[in-house]
Amino acid sequence: MDYVSEIDWRPVIGDPSFMGWFTVAAYAMVAILAAFVWLRKRESIWLVVAAGMAALSANKAFDLQSLFTAIGGAVAHHQGWYEQRREFQKWILLGFLSGFAVIVSWFALRHDTFWVRHKLLSVGVIFLVTFIVVRAISFGPFDVFLGSRLLGVKMNWFLELGGICLVGFSAIRARR
Repeated sequence: MDYVSEIDWRPVIGDPSFMGWFTVAAYAMVAILAAFVWLRKRESIWLVVAAGMAALSANKAFDLQSLFTAIGGAVAHHQGWYEQRREFQKWILLGFLSGFAVIVSWFALRHDTFWVRHKLLSVGVIFLVTFIVVRAISFGPFDVFLGSRLLGVKMNWFLELGGICLVGFSAIRARR
């Protein structure tokens, strides 16, 4: 791995705007709320939600997806398959989606009453995962859509913060 020095990444926020930092804080606050729900109710899904939201907060704060992209690009370049990287990315994404679908299906079947009681959490998680997958695809029409504005608010912010809020409201309701 002598090519590590070629990786151009620094642990800084990818979106150093007010909205970028607001999103980092929103993820962190919802992670804390979910952790409190887990401590109170001991339902394992809340621990998973807390860990996931904390990971997304760290990712947003340190732009970790850019690090993984840079590492993947350096590896692909040095191993001679950089031109075919899109095919590799497609299979990674399909593997992630398949794994997520299997886990969600297993959890839904095993804990079907949980999802009925926590519809807001279900919708929020689906909203966030869909947003993350759309961002990961980075396909022209999706990028144009995410950059468009609705009432002066970028769709990117609307979708991401909308999912975060749904999960947060679900945690607040669950604490009661």
